[in-house]
Amino acid sequence: MQLYTTDFITGKNIETIGMVTGGAVQTKHLGRDFMAGVRKLVGGEVLVYTQMQDEAQAQATLNMLEDAQRMGADAIICIRYSIASIEGSSKVLAYGTAVKFV
Repeated sequence: MQLYTTDFITGKNIETIGMVTGGAVQTKHLGRDFMAGVRKLVGGEVLVYTQMQDEAQAQATLNMLEDAQRMGADAIICIRYSIASIEGSSKVLAYGTAVKFV
């Protein structure tokens, strides 16, 4: 499966199938969340939260790919991410347009 953030694929004729989505909510255990809170006091990157965000985005992308595969897509174009924080967890929605090559 090919993934694109652009709304077209150079050199390919495509047929739109429809919108695909994938969501994920990721959290860390309480001990790591406490240590991240301590890190906020002294400043700098909070690696636990960076890792949590990366994991949520990767899972949301995989869920979106599964949605596209169920539809028989060859690629996903116009991929976008929506990210939110919910009480110490990271929520990511991945979405795009499933297409077939013609």
